[in-house]
Amino acid sequence: MQADERASRRAAQAPADPLVGRVLDGRYRLDRRIARGGMAGVYEAHDLRLDRTVAVKVMHPGMGDDEAFAARFVREARAAARLSHPHVVAVHDQGDDDGTLFLAMEHVPGRTLRDVVRDEAPLRPARALELLEPVLSALAAAHRAGLVHRDVKPENVLIGEPRPGEPEQVKVADFGLAKAVSGQTQHTATGVLIGTVSYLAPELVVHGEADPRADVYAVGVVLHELLTGHKPHEGDSPIQVAYKHVHEDVPPPSARVPGIPSYVDALVARATARDRDQRPADAGVLLHQVHRVAQALREGLASDPDLEADLRPTPAAAPLEVEVEADRDGFVDLVEDPPAAVPAPPSAADAEEHHTRQLSLSPAGAGLAVLDAAPTAGPVPTDDPVVPARTTDDAAGASPIPRLPSPRADDRREGARRRRWRGPVLLLLALLLVAGVGGGAWWFGYARWTSTPGVLGLTEAEAVSTLESAGLDAEVGDPAFSETVPPGQVVSTDPEPGGRVLDGGTVTLALSQGPERYEVPDLAGTPLDAAQDAILGTNLAYGERVDRWSENVPEGAVIGTDPAAGTVLKPGAAVDVVVSKGRKPREVTDWTGQSAQRAVQALERQKLVVEQAEEHSDTVPEGTVISQDPATATLYKGDTVRLVVSLGPELVEMPRVIAKGVDAARQELEALGFEVLVEESGQYIGLGFVLTSDPDTGEMVPKGSTVTLYLI
Repeated sequence: MQADERASRRAAQAPADPLVGRVLDGRYRLDRRIARGGMAGVYEAHDLRLDRTVAVKVMHPGMGDDEAFAARFVREARAAARLSHPHVVAVHDQGDDDGTLFLAMEHVPGRTLRDVVRDEAPLRPARALELLEPVLSALAAAHRAGLVHRDVKPENVLIGEPRPGEPEQVKVADFGLAKAVSGQTQHTATGVLIGTVSYLAPELVVHGEADPRADVYAVGVVLHELLTGHKPHEGDSPIQVAYKHVHEDVPPPSARVPGIPSYVDALVARATARDRDQRPADAGVLLHQVHRVAQALREGLASDPDLEADLRPTPAAAPLEVEVEADRDGFVDLVEDPPAAVPAPPSAADAEEHHTRQLSLSPAGAGLAVLDAAPTAGPVPTDDPVVPARTTDDAAGASPIPRLPSPRADDRREGARRRRWRGPVLLLLALLLVAGVGGGAWWFGYARWTSTPGVLGLTEAEAVSTLESAGLDAEVGDPAFSETVPPGQVVSTDPEPGGRVLDGGTVTLALSQGPERYEVPDLAGTPLDAAQDAILGTNLAYGERVDRWSENVPEGAVIGTDPAAGTVLKPGAAVDVVVSKGRKPREVTDWTGQSAQRAVQALERQKLVVEQAEEHSDTVPEGTVISQDPATATLYKGDTVRLVVSLGPELVEMPRVIAKGVDAARQELEALGFEVLVEESGQYIGLGFVLTSDPDTGEMVPKGSTVTLYLI
């Protein structure tokens, strides 16, 4: 009883959703919230103007305050409304009710593809493709119209309740919404990403760019999840998941679920290729490939080398092979194509260009760096006269090159002297310059720096001591969760171990908080909306609503959770909420004229209280129900049903009337309720006394029976 009282108090104190019952734009009455996400809540609503049920997506408070976002939201809603397709959730209306932005959409009762993954995965490949075909059909129509979804995920694929004799209704929701939101909040500089990180294409993570191939990537991830029951990339944080999308290929589904044909693996690999040029150009192309794979599955092919080779992404092209040649001075040239023959000696202009293209190898051999050499003003000075090379034409007797006049001897000697002292001076200047640059580079690039000691796994005190011994300062930064490092030990450093840090610099330590876990809150007795908010507020995921009868918890309030309150879970783990449907009704059957014993057993099985009364009846057999109250009704556990059960007719013992006068005998029998019939016996002599009776004396006779007196 105390638990019931506490649940009732919590239900009374929990805040109700302020939007439930509100009429938006004078037209849409919000009846109940059926879903909640990071940007909006979805409500089942009644269109008062057209008298129909619709789904209304209401943006969270504050999102309508920005005029640019509101204009973008209207523009994207209009674009989505123009998209008419049987597998697209229709957008009926859009509005702004005093800063509350909303979309009125087609109401699709049923479940989402997320429910299918949770309840049925891993799916057979044929079943998975069957569910994805209408999704791709919808996306293909959108891509033809120039519209990119940007947020394809199982939660945005609705599966309606099938009509008799018809397949499931599969519809895609939320076209254009991700673009409207990302236009307001996504900035390249900050790296903010809008969309579910598990389905983001690499180019969205790196550049924020979206085209139809981003939707294709997301569909490929969804296909992998349908086939395996798991997302391809998982991590302790969204950043880790996004990093894996950029740097790791989606693993083949057969690695987790053996037996999946290799051509199905190839289809997933093609759709999720990190190089978007390797993916199908849009959903229409991927739909064609899905049809080919589905046909191979229908034919029962365990493998199809031709289909697999056609679908499998081609390996990325190898980087340009660059040959390197070093000259006597330690410089290197790029050699793209080896010469077919020895070329003629370069001209002065060619030598100048050649000089500027020289490269130097980095000290560690890590790569090539362009040497910043300025072009000379003329030919490179030399002590030898320049003699033009003789070409084939010269050998054939072509016109000889005219000879230049000889300089005077004094001029030659003066020039030789200048060349003799200019060479050493230039060499000395070059050596000083190189030494200065090298010394500066050594100091600024190496000598001032040291390597960060490895202190991972040490306690704070041990890590501080190690760093101070290395001449570094230690600073404790924000703690971090870790699945492997015990609490209180160092889980990471900045700079990381082995990284470069200035002598006497500071290394920031992040201490482990242990595994990131959250406790399922006690939600018993709270309204569903408040329970959803509480689950999301503890970094857990709202799973699904499970309706159940309860004799103690009011209708609409939470009975409990699965897992139970107090269970410790990883972040993002799904928590199902069990919601009360109120008291379970008991439909009472009319047992009048039937066995009272069977009636009592049936009513008690329904947890009803049975009260019985007994009466004699000349018409209803003993043990049979004469009447029932209530006869037919809807009752609840503990309610009372009253039965009147027949005892059969009332019996009276036949008195002794032999030898009595006929009048006295008649009077006695009629007083007992008998009907009296008088006849003369075979020995009748006119005395008027009773000789015998029927029934005989002492027999138990039903009251009201006829007694025959035979006179003598």
